[in-house]
Amino acid sequence: MKPLLEVLTSGTDYLKKRHIEEARLNMEHLIAHVLQCRRMDLYLRFDHLIKDEDLATLRDVLKRRGEGEPLQHLLGTVEFYGQEFISDHRALIPRPETEHLVSLIVERYGKAPPARVLDMATGSGCIGLSLAKTWPQAHVTLVDVSEDALELARLNTTRLQLQDRVRLLRSDLFEKVSGTFDLVVSNLPYIPTAEIQSLSREVRRDPVLALDGGPDGLVIVRRFLDEVPKHLTSDGAIALELGHDQGATVATLCTSAGWQTAQVRSDLAEVPRFVFASTPPVAITPPATSDVEASSALPTTGGDDDSSEQAAHSTDQPDGIVA
Repeated sequence: MKPLLEVLTSGTDYLKKRHIEEARLNMEHLIAHVLQCRRMDLYLRFDHLIKDEDLATLRDVLKRRGEGEPLQHLLGTVEFYGQEFISDHRALIPRPETEHLVSLIVERYGKAPPARVLDMATGSGCIGLSLAKTWPQAHVTLVDVSEDALELARLNTTRLQLQDRVRLLRSDLFEKVSGTFDLVVSNLPYIPTAEIQSLSREVRRDPVLALDGGPDGLVIVRRFLDEVPKHLTSDGAIALELGHDQGATVATLCTSAGWQTAQVRSDLAEVPRFVFASTPPVAITPPATSDVEASSALPTTGGDDDSSEQAAHSTDQPDGIVA
């Protein structure tokens, strides 16, 4: 057995040496997870002796975190827009940027929320389910090409008790979607293919299907803009999350194709990554398709942020820390 504070200190040092950001916070979450208590309760238990069996479990998750396995996967859940979502390898980890997109959408509609919402490339379902939870009269459809992602979204739908207003559908973009919607929201794959290997270890644990946006990152986004108009009501709108340098480009694609009031909004770091646009005329001219994207046939699921690679981890084991 070892005192909690000693384990917290040595574990934090172990994670720092492996270039894990917010190493102490990560270690606190891991200890609280293993001890099945709240993270803040640890500060009242620094003298508590951690049992040998808990140390063995902690040693395992600490090693995996040091190797780059996301904290959210180790904990099994993530907080998002006031709700707890199941999070694992089947879909993107819900991130603060996406949470801010939900906030902007709710703010935009105020007291007159849309009745029918579609969350394209839903992944874990965090966007669509958060909107369904916020708007109790709305009916939400969650769409993804990945059956694994849809199963995760289904689990979260049940967890939040939203089965009566949420429908799940497997489809490659709008291939199997019928009907029209007041709002279509999406976090599509938008990472250029060549940049995926330079992402952080944690981001590379996300499904490649949810990251790869083709040679320029916008292949699937262009397909989406081409297909979505016929699935919008006369006063419908879209809301997209994009890469850090793609907002203005996508807004221009919208305006050049006849979309109304295409607007770029920034995340909390002032990165212009969100695009809102209103329904275009029925006789819309599809965005131009480049030769590069025409040769691509990428399936659709969620996108991710633009993290850079962390330094390589050490092969040292954490045995001496929590053994």
